[in-house]
Amino acid sequence: MPQANQTETTTSPAAVPATVTAPRDGPPVIELRGLSVRLAGREVLRDLTCSFSGRTIGLLGPNGAGKSTLINTLLGFWSPSAGSAHVFGSDIRTEAKKIRTLIGYMPENDAFISNMTAVSFIRLMAELSGLPSEAALERAHEALFYVGLGEARYRKLGTYSLGMKQLAKLAQAIAHGPKLLILDEPTNGLDPPARQRMIRLVREMRDSREMHIVLCSHLLRDVEETCEEVVILKQGRVVHYSNLEDERRSNRRFLELELYGDTERFLEAVESLGCESAPGARNRLKLVLAENVEIRDIYNIAAAQNVQLRRVSFRRDTLEDIFLKAMENTNGGL
Repeated sequence: MPQANQTETTTSPAAVPATVTAPRDGPPVIELRGLSVRLAGREVLRDLTCSFSGRTIGLLGPNGAGKSTLINTLLGFWSPSAGSAHVFGSDIRTEAKKIRTLIGYMPENDAFISNMTAVSFIRLMAELSGLPSEAALERAHEALFYVGLGEARYRKLGTYSLGMKQLAKLAQAIAHGPKLLILDEPTNGLDPPARQRMIRLVREMRDSREMHIVLCSHLLRDVEETCEEVVILKQGRVVHYSNLEDERRSNRRFLELELYGDTERFLEAVESLGCESAPGARNRLKLVLAENVEIRDIYNIAAAQNVQLRRVSFRRDTLEDIFLKAMENTNGGL
């Protein structure tokens, strides 16, 4: 498939609409340098300085954290009050038109022209993103087939169900072959089967390695299932950044125990293996297992110390744990 400023087209409905992959040694996907944004006299984003180059980036934060403001600033809808932001090295202040050709945006709220057919609307959106008319029509058909709306592409958007509208929003976001795809609450309001289809599409686009994806969602599960990196905002600041693959590889393992017997000697033996412990009330104990320690080792220590394990609960660190820890960060910074 062509780049946005070319007119030659090919048709391949089964494939992800093509784009150009950013070179690995190129500029970051998104780079923020002291970015601040004031709206109605209130500072919504505060001195953001960070850069992201991951293939799929999850953007998290509570309501009012600044997620939508950051997205709208990158899209050129809001102007920075201080600092700068770059998308693939292009400055949002001076190269906004170029950036719009590089970004595909799936908004949280519907913004359809209800009396237009899906293919006409998506063709229009592709033209607004910089494609010539004929290429935009080719891309509109291809994108609708890709998301599963090929048979409904001549129906008016006003007759679409909620799930179909979400898919149509995705189709218009990818029709022009963006290098960066921003998805704002892509599974909002979807029933379980429709949600699974949307998540599957996001994974397919991620695995094709043809575009970078920023996924903004209040559903931690969506981010955990699709993203490689996570950025958490709180009160207009970045309070956490992590690579989820690294987090998974170094994932901590937790045990919650209820003991009966000589808990002091048991605790000494467990800590000698390098485990971290936090005694609780009523003979309860929380452990963080060391790297080479397995649950059976804990049972062996209990047997050797003649300690009864009356309750054992095992779990791993999750994105929810990471998010809650970030929310406990009161200084508003990394």
